[in-house]
Amino acid sequence: MSKLMRILVFFDLPVKTKPQRTAASRFRNFLLADGYYMVQFSVYARICNGMDSVQAHKNRLYKALPARGAVRVLVITERQYENIEVLLGSPQEQEEIQEMEQLMLF
Repeated sequence: MSKLMRILVFFDLPVKTKPQRTAASRFRNFLLADGYYMVQFSVYARICNGMDSVQAHKNRLYKALPARGAVRVLVITERQYENIEVLLGSPQEQEEIQEMEQLMLF
């Protein structure tokens, strides 16, 4: 049985010029098209079913990287992600939907 994992992508991309804004927008659109959802500004996440799926998504992520900026990836288990604490604000609607969809898988 595969272990559910969550990929978190953190990024800061330059947006001072039109080409930079285009590159940043292209990267965000890639993330959304690849099944990520926005946790908060410049932090996106997606659920993967096991390390093979994680590696496939990381490979796609490497191919979609913009030329400039900072992008980081953190892979954690779903159990670790469940321990996240929202100190201010509330969880994004997509986070709650993801959790319910997970329950439907079982």
